[in-house]
Amino acid sequence: MTNPKRYLITSALPYANGPKHIGHLAGAYLPADVYARYLRAQKKEVVYVCGSDEHGAAITIQAIKEKTTPKEIVDKYHALLESNMRDLGISFDIYHRTSAEIHHETAQEFFTALNDKGLLEVKESEQLYDEEAKTFLADRYIIGTCPVCGNDSAYGDQCEKCGTSLSPEQLINPKSTLSGNPPAKKKTTHWYLPLNKHEDFLRQWILEEHQSDWKTNVLGQCKSWLDSGLQPRAVTRDLDWGVKVPVAGADGKVLYVWFDAPIGYISATKQWALDNNKDWKPYWEDKDTKLVHFIGKDNIVFHCIIFPVMLKLHGNILPDNVPSNEFMNLEGDKMSTSRGWSIEMDEYINDFVKKENGGDMMVDALRYYLTAIAPETKDSEFTWKGFQDALNSELVAIFGNFVNRTFVLMHKLCKGKVPPIHLDITDEADKKIFEDIRAAKETVEKNIEGYKFRDALFEVIDLARKGNKYMQDKEPWIVAKQVGEDGQPTPEAQKKIDNALHVCLQLTANLSILINPFLPFTAKKMCSMMKVVDKMLEWENAGKDKLLSVGYSLRAPELLFRKMEDAEVEAQIEKLKTKTKKLMDNASNQQGNNKGEETKTLKPIIQFDDFAKIDLKTGTIVSAEKVEKADKLLKLEVDLGFEKRTIVSGIALHYEPSAIIGQKVVVVTNLAPRKMRGIESNGMILMAEDANGKLKFISADELTTNGSSVS
Repeated sequence: MTNPKRYLITSALPYANGPKHIGHLAGAYLPADVYARYLRAQKKEVVYVCGSDEHGAAITIQAIKEKTTPKEIVDKYHALLESNMRDLGISFDIYHRTSAEIHHETAQEFFTALNDKGLLEVKESEQLYDEEAKTFLADRYIIGTCPVCGNDSAYGDQCEKCGTSLSPEQLINPKSTLSGNPPAKKKTTHWYLPLNKHEDFLRQWILEEHQSDWKTNVLGQCKSWLDSGLQPRAVTRDLDWGVKVPVAGADGKVLYVWFDAPIGYISATKQWALDNNKDWKPYWEDKDTKLVHFIGKDNIVFHCIIFPVMLKLHGNILPDNVPSNEFMNLEGDKMSTSRGWSIEMDEYINDFVKKENGGDMMVDALRYYLTAIAPETKDSEFTWKGFQDALNSELVAIFGNFVNRTFVLMHKLCKGKVPPIHLDITDEADKKIFEDIRAAKETVEKNIEGYKFRDALFEVIDLARKGNKYMQDKEPWIVAKQVGEDGQPTPEAQKKIDNALHVCLQLTANLSILINPFLPFTAKKMCSMMKVVDKMLEWENAGKDKLLSVGYSLRAPELLFRKMEDAEVEAQIEKLKTKTKKLMDNASNQQGNNKGEETKTLKPIIQFDDFAKIDLKTGTIVSAEKVEKADKLLKLEVDLGFEKRTIVSGIALHYEPSAIIGQKVVVVTNLAPRKMRGIESNGMILMAEDANGKLKFISADELTTNGSSVS
């Protein structure tokens, strides 16, 4: 689509059943963010929506594992996912959730519209049923022995050990995860989307209209599905967690998660429109809107075949493109959270972002490497050694080195100001750099708009590489040795220095614009060093040769990136191996525990000096109130004797505020302050969990004076 009025960008909704790893980030979120940032820099009308997929059997299975409710699970992991994405610079216009009321209403309206028009089919079929639990069983509620590898804990839809896709009927000795009994079959009624009736439309739309602009991996998978013949697909299921089927007599039935989840893009757009006093309808009904879905290859069938049929029947626009990525492996093996062979986004943030000053540079380092090795056309592989090489040899040694040298020399040789350019001595090398800048801009544009983010990023780094060569050829530090009687560079020498550093500074300004979609924190830091507002990062400024005014004072250089040491690489690889072994050992222990009791594990042994760093003191809760829009948090004021502290504690589901005033507590008083829901928390209340999962205070003796040390 040429010159659309607006862009609607979506990333596949992540399941809120656990943390997500960097492979997910590389597949559906980072490329979409680069695309959205690029379009915003072009002043396009852009809305980038996403949110947590909070329904389906995966959620209820996780709730059983964690001995809690589905709502507790989605609340926990929605907050984690939203925080992780924000910390890694993913710039959603809204990160919504499918448990929201507006989503339930939107999904039910969508279903009703199709059902009322007779576009769905109603069929009776036999489904697997747990007679003891009195419930129909989703595929994930059935385990058995995998017929391929012999794994005796394979699920009814997939064996997570060998990766084979399965159906419950293929399992050897299948049993219900709820009761442990073999499942029976029972008749039930469901609504189906008759995909078989829309094959001709899909063939024309995908294989003819988009033959030239969709990725070959997407076209290939779609053609395979179509050639195999499409079948009606159930849009409802028997489950008690999800969007209720809005039909009389459909008690105990919800919309199938594959049907309700993509409608989440529409409900998220509605919520964004409400929040910003906008009209959501043009984004889903106006043909001048360009809709782009960013996904991983496991979502191709849903976004290229099933959801488009739904949209067409409902009267919505169809996606203009679905740039799907392949999978990213890790250190020679497939990433798997369940096996521990993964780098969770939260892990990376805790290890490299929150633990050090300038953590933003490590966010951009990850964004850089994941883009540079993005699995755009085939599976790729993340290695810690590769990450180290990309950071040290490219970001530090090429991009960061050029910017740093430019600023250092400008302060040393040009009094910290942008020097003039002397046209009378301008040479071909000077002119060539500006030609390279303009050419780079065009190439980056072409590649980003063609969803070739690896190539676009390479072009930016290559431009910085050309800058390094230009500076090395000009050698202003050598020219500066041509001094007069006053010990300063001669006028002729100074003119050469001025020209060289003027060109390098204008190149630096252009680099900040071109790198911004990929490394936004780096671009902002460069703007700060140049003492310019972020408005300079608008795309129309790229390619210009007078971005920084002559005579303008610039700040001292800051290192844009730091080197990664060998010890850090070794520690991460060892951590990966240890995590995997621990999970596998725990899984073996649980399988061997006939009573199903949890295997208790201890944290790693620490030295006494580590424990001695913790400052524990007694106190009394003198006030307590619920934190607005936070179901789990209470804001407490604790009297420690020597002062009163505000502490935010996640105990709201266990205690009413009025019931704990006067409660004696033990407080960790030397934790670094942390903001939670805008409230600065200065400490942590020690709690313990009883056999029923209820949190109990570790109480100090009533006679103990507030502020007494605990040891």
